[in-house]
Amino acid sequence: MVIKKVSLDIVCGVTSKIPETGRPEIAFAGKSNVGKSSLINALMNRKSLARTSSQPGKTQTINFYNINDLIYLVDLPGYGYARASVSEKEKWGRMVEKYFRVSKELKAVFLLIDIRHDPSANDRQMVEWMVYHGYRPVIIATKADKLKRSQLAKNLRAVRQGLGMKSEDIVIPFSAVTKQGREEIWRLADELTGMEKADPVKSIEEETSHGNRESTEAGV
Repeated sequence: MVIKKVSLDIVCGVTSKIPETGRPEIAFAGKSNVGKSSLINALMNRKSLARTSSQPGKTQTINFYNINDLIYLVDLPGYGYARASVSEKEKWGRMVEKYFRVSKELKAVFLLIDIRHDPSANDRQMVEWMVYHGYRPVIIATKADKLKRSQLAKNLRAVRQGLGMKSEDIVIPFSAVTKQGREEIWRLADELTGMEKADPVKSIEEETSHGNRESTEAGV
């Protein structure tokens, strides 16, 4: 997707009504500090439109980013911050559950996992929770630039196994530094929202065959 216009259109708090945007929505979820804002900024070709909170776990809003007046990227608040109080975690749960239940335009959910570490109990719970609500999340394995190329396939296998993923489930390694995975994420988002261009585009499998997804080559 060629990014011509981006804006933060809607900020939704705990007591806010979930908006009816009238445009396809792709949601992004993940633990605090997993690199969600960096990913969204990379997708939008912006440096700091999506900002992290100065205190991890404190952001308690759902942010709707308008892309070209065609689609919304929806930034869900980070979960799993150890120092967050029980009440804060409950607020997060209620807010995100309301969004999943009420939104009429949510087409897919991307769940971010730090590729350097095995998925946590919170990550596994999040996958189960999404599946329960009818969404099979696409996994974005962030911070891929922090690993050596020889480590990538092993760590991607650990992500798949740790989350109990099926063979058809998608895992995309991503780096906000090198932009690895950016175009693949956009092509998939276009597919899932029906925004494909009329001209044929390379599939994920084609990109894999050209060496951009070492994971598949290693049988991940």
